Amino acid sequence: MVKKTKKKVVKKPVKKKLSPDLQAVETLVELIRVTSTIIPNDVDRAIRKAQGEEVENTTASYAMNIMCDNIELAKNKSQPLCQDTGTVIFYIYHPPGFHQTPFIKLIHKAVIASTKKGYLRQNSVNSLTGENEGTNVGAGHPSIHFVEHASKTLEVKLMLKGGGCENVSAQYTLPDTTLSAGRDLDGARKVILDAVMKAQGKGCGPGVLGVCIGGDRADSSAHAKKQLFRKMGERSKIKELAAMEKEIVETCNKLGIGPMGFGGKTTIMECLIDHRNRVPASFIVSISYMCWAFRRQGAVIDTKTFALKKWLY
Repeated sequence: MVKKTKKKVVKKPVKKKLSPDLQAVETLVELIRVTSTIIPNDVDRAIRKAQGEEVENTTASYAMNIMCDNIELAKNKSQPLCQDTGTVIFYIYHPPGFHQTPFIKLIHKAVIASTKKGYLRQNSVNSLTGENEGTNVGAGHPSIHFVEHASKTLEVKLMLKGGGCENVSAQYTLPDTTLSAGRDLDGARKVILDAVMKAQGKGCGPGVLGVCIGGDRADSSAHAKKQLFRKMGERSKIKELAAMEKEIVETCNKLGIGPMGFGGKTTIMECLIDHRNRVPASFIVSISYMCWAFRRQGAVIDTKTFALKKWLY
């Protein structure tokens, strides 16, 4: 008679429940990791489309192939998509009564932890002394913006904007006599195209343009950058701006600048335009250029536990 042996019951380790603060830091670190290492689905589709449109065995095709290889390597190895992890920009959309100051401290802890883990490069320096504390935390960095909304949810959006594409971002004052650009939508169109022409391959194209027509210098620039949180293909609700977004992409892709300035069919992948009221004396147009390594992500976070509930992109 065969003796039955009792099966050993292997107990699974119980995951210790984190305090809300520790959970918040863990969630924010994961948001930073994903943003730094995994390109959003909408951007990935646009890049693959651009790759397929370039003529095989050309420098442009070679450049696009390297970008796609880089995307896969960064994702598989969970390493930054680009060595310039850029300016760290947070937008926090929160319900009424949300306490902002404690959350800023949690963001700082998450940024420091992410830098230690290698998800962010140690590249935030003191503008006066050049000193680098190696934490990515300092005066104005990371850039944190709070927006109260009517929803009960907490949404945290993050963008990592590289220095190269920031350098070719531009701002114009209309009229611009050198470009025969007047104070109207056609004038705005001319300066947007001029910004792309001047950028050439310096912004690590194919790029994405965030544009604001109007506002003062500060608000116009900030609102142009904010457009980059819109999804690729998300047209403006204003008919004239929607048509302009489409036309700008088509025209830019006929300029022959192409990926990284090597020539080819894809100079920009998208153009996202909005507007702000202005005073009669000034007419500002701001263009925020984003490189092909379009790193932005967002998450819905539980307001009590700070656990991650779902991704936004």
